Amino acid sequence: MLRKLFVLSLIVGLLAAMLPGISAAQDAVTVRYFNFSSDPDHVEDLASLVTAFEAANPGIKVEVSSAPYADYFTLLQADFVGGEPPDTFELNYENFVSYAANDVLLDLSSYLSPDAPYYPRALEAFQYQGIQGALPETFSTVLLFYNKDLFDQAGVAYPTADWTWDDAVAAAEAIRALGDDIWGLYSPVQFWEFYKKAGQNDCHFFNEDMTESTINAPECVAALETMMSFINDDIMPDDIELAGVSNEDLFKQGKLGMVVTGIWMFALFQDAPFAWDIQLEPGMANKGHHFFANGVAVAADTAHPAEAAAWAQFLTASQEAATLRVETGWELPALDKPEYFEAYLAMDNPANRAAVFQALESPITPPVIERQNEMQDTINDLLGAVVTGELDPQTALDMAKDELDKLIQ
Repeated sequence: MLRKLFVLSLIVGLLAAMLPGISAAQDAVTVRYFNFSSDPDHVEDLASLVTAFEAANPGIKVEVSSAPYADYFTLLQADFVGGEPPDTFELNYENFVSYAANDVLLDLSSYLSPDAPYYPRALEAFQYQGIQGALPETFSTVLLFYNKDLFDQAGVAYPTADWTWDDAVAAAEAIRALGDDIWGLYSPVQFWEFYKKAGQNDCHFFNEDMTESTINAPECVAALETMMSFINDDIMPDDIELAGVSNEDLFKQGKLGMVVTGIWMFALFQDAPFAWDIQLEPGMANKGHHFFANGVAVAADTAHPAEAAAWAQFLTASQEAATLRVETGWELPALDKPEYFEAYLAMDNPANRAAVFQALESPITPPVIERQNEMQDTINDLLGAVVTGELDPQTALDMAKDELDKLIQ
């Protein structure tokens, strides 16, 4: 019997030596990755990146799961509450702070390659109280889209990178004069636009130590008054005048001179029946642009921190991932490597794609607190009351301060 066991173990050992792949597969570490950005259009693209990573890292296997954005954060939170979070997972910037503040993210500082070519400001966006809580994966920016034909008809010079909102208003007034159904510009009065324009005007929603809201400071009130002046001066349509037509559709119909919107609208405007281009958004005291970003984080209690961090860096900083993202339109990698974007910059319509990256030089990230959704809803409700004339800007922001002070206690 002992002899048979010895022979059997010898055979197994010889097979393992002859077929090292079997042994390697048995010893491979599995890293679980949960995401929303591949669902549903880029599942195959993500699979190809997993294949490339595993080929370069034969000791690591990546197990992918995904969920639609609408369900993703509910499911992710349930995983953490249940004590079984994925090893790696996506976080958008707005939700990053909530997870970082609860100490559930691994500090990636010691795992980060010094050669990883992230935009410094993008990397900084995912830092929290001295830790690198996630790695910037992708970004998008919001710019000024303009109808060249309407500018030509109004005899107005095209927007330049150093425009202020005063310049934009002057151009919008000339375009509005072209006809009753032609509007000068559109920039919605809502949370996302307000925090950005407030930032352009040196307004901050909170003091430095986050103990008090400063959203009713004079700089904030002035920013909101500027936004409201677009409607009050009749260069921007209100909801009644839009009559159910989206501002993007109004622009595509050739009835809007300028619209402030995101680079994700490139595809929608491709077949617009007029010439159009993009430029940096006008500024107030400073230039400032939205910085919407997704990052990849690692769970603090993962059993495989080095392997999970290696996957996170490959997914966010490798040439393979960057090239695939640009080629497939799967958002833009947050990397300071111009050569990765040569094909993207060479595309026409819009011609000034360099503005997409120039906007990264003056990013304004959204104010974030643990009770983020409550803050956004509160501010949106009060801004809506300003638009309808129920509240003036100062009163609305005084009320916002009171509510935000409660949310950060």
